[in-house]
Amino acid sequence: MSNEVSPLSATRSADPHLSPRRRTIIIAGLITAMVLGALDQSVVNTALPRMASDLGGLAHLSWVVTAFMLTSTIATPLYGKLSDMYGRRPLFVASIAIFLTASILCGVAQSMGQLIAFRALQGIGGGGLMTLAQTVIADIVPPRERGRFQGFFTGTFAVSSVAGPLIGGALTSAFSWRWVFYINIPLCLLALVLLLSGLRPLGSRTKHRIDYAGSALMALASGTALLLFTAAGSAFSWASPQAGGLAALSLAATALFIWQERRAAEPLIDLGLFRLRSFTVGVLTMSAMGFAMMSAMVFLPLYFQLVLGLSPAGSGFMLLPQVAAMLITSIGGGILSSRFGHPKPLMVAGIAGEAAGLAGLAVLALAKAGIPAFLLDLAVLGLGMGIAMPNATALVQNGIPRNAMGVATASMSFIRSLGGASGVAISAGVMAAHLTRNLAGIAGGLNIQALLDGNLSELNALPAATHTAVVSAYQHAIAYSFLIGGGVMALAVLLSATLRNVEIAENA
Repeated sequence: MSNEVSPLSATRSADPHLSPRRRTIIIAGLITAMVLGALDQSVVNTALPRMASDLGGLAHLSWVVTAFMLTSTIATPLYGKLSDMYGRRPLFVASIAIFLTASILCGVAQSMGQLIAFRALQGIGGGGLMTLAQTVIADIVPPRERGRFQGFFTGTFAVSSVAGPLIGGALTSAFSWRWVFYINIPLCLLALVLLLSGLRPLGSRTKHRIDYAGSALMALASGTALLLFTAAGSAFSWASPQAGGLAALSLAATALFIWQERRAAEPLIDLGLFRLRSFTVGVLTMSAMGFAMMSAMVFLPLYFQLVLGLSPAGSGFMLLPQVAAMLITSIGGGILSSRFGHPKPLMVAGIAGEAAGLAGLAVLALAKAGIPAFLLDLAVLGLGMGIAMPNATALVQNGIPRNAMGVATASMSFIRSLGGASGVAISAGVMAAHLTRNLAGIAGGLNIQALLDGNLSELNALPAATHTAVVSAYQHAIAYSFLIGGGVMALAVLLSATLRNVEIAENA
């Protein structure tokens, strides 16, 4: 692989007039926003059963999570494009304000329908939090330093994501599930104060034309795709007319979106970015990373609780080696990337570590290994994640023009989110198929649907012999989801290896 300086480096310089004090204030605000976005993806999960108990609507409980995921994914590219047009400051303020308002509304919701609607609104605000945070870093930090700062952000994301279930459980037990949303209020206000103090309004502003048709088509294409991924296999089968209709509508909307973006004066997503090899390979690699990680990590707590018999808190503590390893390599890997200016070798090594960790989970699950083996493997997984994620982001951002930074970063987040959603859906479908077949072979009049839903009380009430057989069925079915993640990550290693080993300039 050749070592060369990117020809686009002159378009990607950081703000030369930014004082160290103001940059520190901005970074503190970005980290607070990152904590908000990461916490809200996990803090709600442990409170879901209590929400259903208080509000009713157990059958629609999954939509409390799905509604947020749908709207946040759809909103992500819009924030990127609008922030390139009107500046990061007003879009960041709007994102946090929407998130704050929706958090208060979620806390006072009186029905499951209200909660789902307010979560959808919260997702519109949440779609801008992490995307704009990553984009602003590219605005205020020199190219060579971006890997180091993205490493800090990855560590923050890791700690917040794992702390979420612990915080959610503690708040729900001590107060109420409503405090899961109220905790966002002080964090939102702090982020607003810091970002308003640090970020400056955009100076001269030229007239722009918003691609409303492209926005609508993109929302329709991604929304129907995510609905298909999240509902097929549970609300309806993959072979049903509903699934076929959603798939056809998503494909048609995607084709129309591409057509619209080619003819729009100011497209929502610049398709010309995909002519840049670093961008195309980078976002596809990150999409594969999202697919693999979500396909495995969603089912890991279920394995710990159903197969290993751990409590929800115990399964949360099992992730601590992964978090510790991520902290070490995200910060250390970012520093090495900034020092040597070559993020590709670190990214490839990190992705290889992730592939090994996910494949290891599959092997350990099939062998029903003990807790120490899982702790060691999760540490390996964390080492890979910590070093791969910030370097992948830095590699993509340093291969694009500065005036397209918002669109490019948002596109990267958008495609990664779609990869994660499809990973959950596909691995869940494979797991459910294996589980249904295995459970059908167990005698004793089982309530298969309750067991498919992961009903612990239903499982614990079974006779000893039947209980052992059901646990074994879960063990092997969940192991397949880990295997899928490992396979996709192996493909990501090969894909990332095709990138050129571009040298990032010191302060271009």
